[in-house]
Amino acid sequence: MKVLALDYGSARTGVAVCDPSGTLARPLETIERIGGKEGAARLLTLLAEHEVELLLVGLPLMPDGTHGDQANATMAFVGRLRPQTAVPIAFEDERFTSAVAAVKGGEAGLDARAAAELLQGWLDRQGAA
Repeated sequence: MKVLALDYGSARTGVAVCDPSGTLARPLETIERIGGKEGAARLLTLLAEHEVELLLVGLPLMPDGTHGDQANATMAFVGRLRPQTAVPIAFEDERFTSAVAAVKGGEAGLDARAAAELLQGWLDRQGAA
């Protein structure tokens, strides 16, 4: 299954994609202001170019698992996105993905690496199921 993952932020959103076998995630890019017209258009282009079957959006939960302001903003963004695409959208807990991505480092931007951490964790859990 081809999956694209987002580490949503109103200013910068990290994007990652998996290989066609659904085994390995890699950072793709960072989209500036994804909620704006140009940012949303770029996301829709990526969904089509990569023939995405699922869009996985990181949900930044609070340490106790509840929704804070950022989780609510993420859900509002997805609410605005749903009418624009037929690609199914799922949420995944993204706590600590940015911290892990920062420690691991890499050539891609931090936001895209965080999206790849989110996606790789989800892929690993799918493979274990």
